[in-house]
Amino acid sequence: MMFGLKRVSVAAAISAMVMAGSALAAPPVVNTTPASVGFDAARIRKMDATLAKVVADGRVAGMSTMLVRHGKVVDVQTFGKQSLATGQPMDRDTIVRIYSMTKPITGVAMMILYEEGKWRLEDPVTKFIPEFKNLRVYSGVDDKGNVLTVPMTRPPTMREIMSHTAGFGYGLQDKHPVDKLFRERKVLEAHGLQEMINRIADIPLKFQPGTDWSYSVSVDVQGYIVEKITGQKLGDFMAERIFKPLKMTDTAFYTGKEKAARLAALYVGEKDTGKLVEPTDIFSTPIPNYIDPPAAESGGGGLVSTLGDYGRFCQMLLNKGDLDGARILAPQTIALMGTNVVPQAALVNSNGTAASRFNDAVGFGLDFMVMSDPLKAGSLEGKGTISWGGAAGTWFWVDPTNDVYFVGMIQRLGGSGGDDLGLMARTLTYQALVHPEK
Repeated sequence: MMFGLKRVSVAAAISAMVMAGSALAAPPVVNTTPASVGFDAARIRKMDATLAKVVADGRVAGMSTMLVRHGKVVDVQTFGKQSLATGQPMDRDTIVRIYSMTKPITGVAMMILYEEGKWRLEDPVTKFIPEFKNLRVYSGVDDKGNVLTVPMTRPPTMREIMSHTAGFGYGLQDKHPVDKLFRERKVLEAHGLQEMINRIADIPLKFQPGTDWSYSVSVDVQGYIVEKITGQKLGDFMAERIFKPLKMTDTAFYTGKEKAARLAALYVGEKDTGKLVEPTDIFSTPIPNYIDPPAAESGGGGLVSTLGDYGRFCQMLLNKGDLDGARILAPQTIALMGTNVVPQAALVNSNGTAASRFNDAVGFGLDFMVMSDPLKAGSLEGKGTISWGGAAGTWFWVDPTNDVYFVGMIQRLGGSGGDDLGLMARTLTYQALVHPEK
């Protein structure tokens, strides 16, 4: 069922969506008929039913999704609960932890400064972070398990810190000795970005800069560089140059007490039963409450947002840097961010939960995954699609070929505990796009 067929801007649609947020008994706000923008309505319903079943099966407490084409909201849905403890329904303006979906926003902040001539892609990162001048590179371990290193051949470039090819570790896992050091030295628990930089400076790179790809702390490093260049806190710069112009009113590094009731509960599946429980840590790091200001504003994973807010960010990208007259970046800059820069045969984490190999079909640009040849990759999305996801299972993609974006929000660490929802939603979306010429 739909609320009329009047065509209005995506901004107006999302505004109406937020205003209607508490009226969950009402049908979802759909801003156009699926058929008018090339979708089969029955096939859209198939997608909605499949995603709803993920919630009904208890794999996810709540979910919200939004599909937009040609700036028109085709389908927006909410399923399940924001909190199992309170029974509060998942809403269109529920605030969620977007974790690594913070990274593309930090990338946009960086590119705003790039356009202003504050840095160049081939600048060494040491131009802004002299603490990294003496970084060394992991070369193995000795017979006692001690890490061996060699000198760095050159400092990482800014392009490399924006494409995870600089060689930094992260500590999300502990299989690699460098990641073990990140955990031991509590890099992600630093009290402030300067302390984080100081801790990183004592840990070797995984490989010589530019020779491989490894998901890393480099976007947190980018956040520090934004602060270093601007003299502002990262959140203040983002608010001034991205969130306020785009009217992303609920996106920030914390909710504040006035919005705390809208913050969804975070879950993880119990190892043996799969039952949803609230975790105490993520990647062996304590979970902040996201209500109060954090000790360090993480450009790699610290933001909270809503379905509508992130939709506005996606529409800006789809519009090549502009939304409702607010010009954030030039079209050429968006194109640059969506151009693959990664050598082949490296690993990429497609939406925070599953991994696939880089090749000539799938790569990585500046803080986005890039789809260069979808059919060769076995996907139905359009060429040039950019995407990423978050550790709590959130996902998005922006498809310039088909003028489509999709945002999905859940709050379960590690994803849905089953199918990769980001990949599932792609297939379900494009099986419904039966007339892409419209």
